[in-house]
Amino acid sequence: MKKLFSVIIILSLIFTLTACVGSTGNSANENSSPSTHENDSSSVSASETDNAGNSNEGAEETNQNENSANSLVVYFSWSGNTENVAEAIAEQTGSDIFEIIPETPYSDDYNTVIDVAQSEQRSNARPSISGSISNIEQYDVIYVGFPNWWGDMPMILYTFFDTYDLSGKTVAPFCTSGGSGLSDTVNTIKELEPSADVLNGLHIGSGSASNPDNAVNGWLTELGLIQ
Repeated sequence: MKKLFSVIIILSLIFTLTACVGSTGNSANENSSPSTHENDSSSVSASETDNAGNSNEGAEETNQNENSANSLVVYFSWSGNTENVAEAIAEQTGSDIFEIIPETPYSDDYNTVIDVAQSEQRSNARPSISGSISNIEQYDVIYVGFPNWWGDMPMILYTFFDTYDLSGKTVAPFCTSGGSGLSDTVNTIKELEPSADVLNGLHIGSGSASNPDNAVNGWLTELGLIQ
């Protein structure tokens, strides 16, 4: 009887010990789960880093495209006619564009503007330009546009030519007017920029300035600036 009781006790101890070992194994497996989640989190971070890298590469390509133009359209426009022509040139040539904006705006009234323009010519004024072109050296071709005021460029164009040395560059003038054409502005630009190659200019009448594409295309083709 005592032997039987001893055997029962021994079997109970073995069963209890086995159950404890099994319970310990399950706890270890549960504790390994956070490590797996941490690895998943690292994987997500790596993916985000790759996306950031791709985004930067795209930005670099965009910047290269933006900076790849070797031509620049510079223009002053009062009524919007010269602006229309400038935008057509920029579109057909892939040029960058810079608008000459006076620090002191001109009046919106036509009669006042022509009086001011005549006064500026008489005093050989140099109206100040708001803003500047910091990288003009990168451009080989400069298109320069303006309205014809009193048979000449507005005096703010003289400010532009005084400010920037266009030596070694190709300069292509264009203007808009009611009927006075380019007048002697091409020769004036040659005098102001003697070391530049100043090409034949384009004149577009005010009535045609709203749709200048064909005239611009013919001029650019004739000059060999597009094909």
